[in-house]
Amino acid sequence: MSLSAILTEAYNFFRNHIRQLAALTVPILFLQVGIQMWLGMEINSADLENPQFGVPHMIAMMVLLLVFSLLIAALTLFMEVRSHGHEPSTGILLKTSLSFVPPLLLAGVFSGLAILAPVMLFAAFGPIWLVGLVISIYVFARLAYVNFMVVVERLTPLEAIKGSFKFSGPIAFKTLLVLMLYIPLSLIGGTLSSLAQSVGFPLVLVVEVLVAFFGLFVNVALFRLYMVSRPNIDEQV
Repeated sequence: MSLSAILTEAYNFFRNHIRQLAALTVPILFLQVGIQMWLGMEINSADLENPQFGVPHMIAMMVLLLVFSLLIAALTLFMEVRSHGHEPSTGILLKTSLSFVPPLLLAGVFSGLAILAPVMLFAAFGPIWLVGLVISIYVFARLAYVNFMVVVERLTPLEAIKGSFKFSGPIAFKTLLVLMLYIPLSLIGGTLSSLAQSVGFPLVLVVEVLVAFFGLFVNVALFRLYMVSRPNIDEQV
């Protein structure tokens, strides 16, 4: 299936289920974005000569990872059950998603380290850090399906990482193109957030949540690409 067809189907899915998606993800996004903004303000106000990273910051980081894992679990589970024609309630989805949080958290840590490793290693050699960046972006594309494999395939974190790397080989370029949608979304989000700064924190929070919500379209597009690329899959998102 062509990339344009995949994006069209993902757009139709997002549009047709936007209310259910909002009810499921927006409360989680408010918590996630709120923590991110608080951490950002703490970093900006920190003493650069003697930065302090205390227990509250560590707790906030841990909660942030857990909330993000819950978000991905809930979104992926929603897309999976809809691909089978089921319509579960938001409460059931959130309750079921909790069991996927620990493996998703571990998978996220392991895959994150794998993605960051090349650019961090090459950074020690000066200008060729760009080579490491390219490798990291490529690894990011190859591991883009880890979360789906944890939730849909019920794989362990390490199995999901191996499975995603093997699965994404033939569709690595398409995957990279889908992931590049984050670039315009980030630029738009940054512009809107800057404009909202003059009004105050509440508006900035709302804008950041809205941008993050529409950014979930990338996950929907990746899931569609994942579904049509799996062998012996007849379900439609």
